[in-house]
Amino acid sequence: MGTIWFCLVAIPLAGYVILDGFDLGVGILHLWIARNDSERRVVIRSIGPFWDGNEVWLVAAGGTIYFAFPALYAASLSGFYLPLTIVLWLLIVRGISIEVRNLVGGEVWPAFWDAGFAVASILLAAFLGAALGNVVRGVPLDSAGRFFEPLWTSFMPAGRTGILDWYTVLVAFAAVAALALHGAAWLASKTDGVLNERALGIASRIWWLVAVLTGGITVASFRLLPQLMFNFAQHHWGFMFPVLAVAGLIGIQWFARAKQDAMVFGASCAYLLGMLTTVAFSLYPTLLAASTNSLYSLTVSNAKASDYGLKIGLAWWPIGMALAGGYTIFTYRNFAGRLRTTETENHGGY
Repeated sequence: MGTIWFCLVAIPLAGYVILDGFDLGVGILHLWIARNDSERRVVIRSIGPFWDGNEVWLVAAGGTIYFAFPALYAASLSGFYLPLTIVLWLLIVRGISIEVRNLVGGEVWPAFWDAGFAVASILLAAFLGAALGNVVRGVPLDSAGRFFEPLWTSFMPAGRTGILDWYTVLVAFAAVAALALHGAAWLASKTDGVLNERALGIASRIWWLVAVLTGGITVASFRLLPQLMFNFAQHHWGFMFPVLAVAGLIGIQWFARAKQDAMVFGASCAYLLGMLTTVAFSLYPTLLAASTNSLYSLTVSNAKASDYGLKIGLAWWPIGMALAGGYTIFTYRNFAGRLRTTETENHGGY
């Protein structure tokens, strides 16, 4: 039962990274890719109908963890209190920046909110990446399943660790680059003309950075934590996950050169999905590793709720996911198609 819910938790998490990932990427590139106010309106409109709905998947992931693995939920929210508070403030700043950008006149306020949107997007992607790095590296859990980490200590991924060290910062940089690439792929699929060409060009350039960082975090992860190879050695079918990531990464460059915009975005989704499933497969059955003592680690067996509750949840979880999935499909179908600069004139806040 714990294994089933481990997989079910992964579904909304992957959905959040893929869906909210592109609008974070658009925010990261916002000041770089758009050269004037008209282009910035197009860039914001490309995510306008989607960004808040995408965050539903983060809520769904948190709710699923709370229900299925309450010990993990309790330990994570208390131990990561500081970065979670920062993430919440960054989400607030992004939302305000999008919604009020054009509600106050003048030249200063739009530029101010554009900067806030870009900075909050960059920092949010970085903190989410650092959080993933902490999950992979491990945290100083005690025998009661509690921990606390300062923002940083010696900057080393061993001993008395902080949230930030050279390994988690490396993962954070990789997350920012990967989501920027994802955002460029989305903009290429949603725009035409000069913005489309610029998005494809930026995607091709960022691709090299993502490829280098992907190789770097792969080598660093397996050298720092050789136990991550255990599941691959025991179950060779698990190699399909990194193969998916590599195929997606190659596909991005291939389709970008062929100017097949929709396929570029599809390949970017495949890359992110492959990376996330590779991490999940490497860690299983561990949910949150203890850097202090492996016996203190939270796993699918010692962190899960009662089997009776989990069985009942199997009847209700698909209903909730169907509602979220149905809303997502409806929204994306309803706002499908490319945007043009001239379409921004009469669209209020966007």
